[in-house]
Amino acid sequence: MKRTIKLDPFEKGIETHIDESVPITGEKRRRIEAILERSRKTKNINIRISEYDLADLKRKAEEEGIPYQTLISSVLHKYITDRLVDEKEILKSLELWERR
Repeated sequence: MKRTIKLDPFEKGIETHIDESVPITGEKRRRIEAILERSRKTKNINIRISEYDLADLKRKAEEEGIPYQTLISSVLHKYITDRLVDEKEILKSLELWERR
């Protein structure tokens, strides 16, 4: 009996366009692999943080179901890649937009 696997929309898109994929070889492949390798490496750091902030971080991380160090790393990554957003500021902007 053949097993059927359900694909999500992203996977269906990959399957649809598989013929358009181009293999990467040589120097370009080595550069991409080097970038991926650097992104997997981590570095330990020490920071000073108030007990109150640390307690709040741990509480938020527990609500999210992740270790607090992972939460800190995620927030820092989003900040440096300009993807950290303030929900209150977005809501405020939407409210101002709707008033126009």
